Amino acid sequence: MDTTGWIIVAVVVVLLVVVLAVVLGRRRGAHRVEADRARAQQIREEAAAHEVEVQRRQAEAARLDAQARLAQAEADARAADAAAMQNEARARASEATEARTELDERLGTADRIDPDVRTDPSTRRTDPA
Repeated sequence: MDTTGWIIVAVVVVLLVVVLAVVLGRRRGAHRVEADRARAQQIREEAAAHEVEVQRRQAEAARLDAQARLAQAEADARAADAAAMQNEARARASEATEARTELDERLGTADRIDPDVRTDPSTRRTDPA
């Protein structure tokens, strides 16, 4: 074989190597694309599985928030009831004090009027009854 024949053979071999490299590169690229698609699908499936857990957690948080609001409303209502009871207790204590003062005044008047009871200048009973 002469030089031209060898050159043609070399060019054909180089072309075959380039075509083979291109074909193999495309296959690898196709495999990589398929692998990427499969990985993306796997990620989506994992995300879908986690979505249920996230929704459960959100529902639990909402439930706890509702319980906290209810407890706060009940506490506010109890605090309002307690304040009202304290006001009522103060009013009744004031009425009782007024009644006690009036009763003491009446007893003092009775003691001043009664000739058998000795009283001091402040109209307090000084002898045992």
